[in-house]
Amino acid sequence: QVRLVESGGGSVQAGGSLRLACVASAYADDSNCVGWFRQEAPGKERVGVASIHIHDGRRYYADFVKGRFTISLDIAANTVYLQMDSLNPEDTALYYCAADELATCKWLDRYEYRYWGRGTQVTVSS
Repeated sequence: QVRLVESGGGSVQAGGSLRLACVASAYADDSNCVGWFRQEAPGKERVGVASIHIHDGRRYYADFVKGRFTISLDIAANTVYLQMDSLNPEDTALYYCAADELATCKWLDRYEYRYWGRGTQVTVSS
């Protein structure tokens, strides 16, 4: 089982940046994909933002973050980062990281992931 802890959330103004971190107990034990998801409010859909394959480094992004967000991996530190630039108020959400062993990381489908962190809040003001 993989345990995940997110950090790095906060409040910023539109146009600002944040870097989220997802530290795992040990990614290699039971996962090859790590994804970032976000949920705007309780009861709303948890939406895929970006994912990365921890062995081959392939990265995938939702269209609404392409060119603004970057996912990266520090395997020695068991940490996946989400660099978020050019933030806008629509990016306000609770951000979660997730991990699992998948055939491909490309679908950003929350239902494929078994292991989840508790989330970190990102708030962007106009």
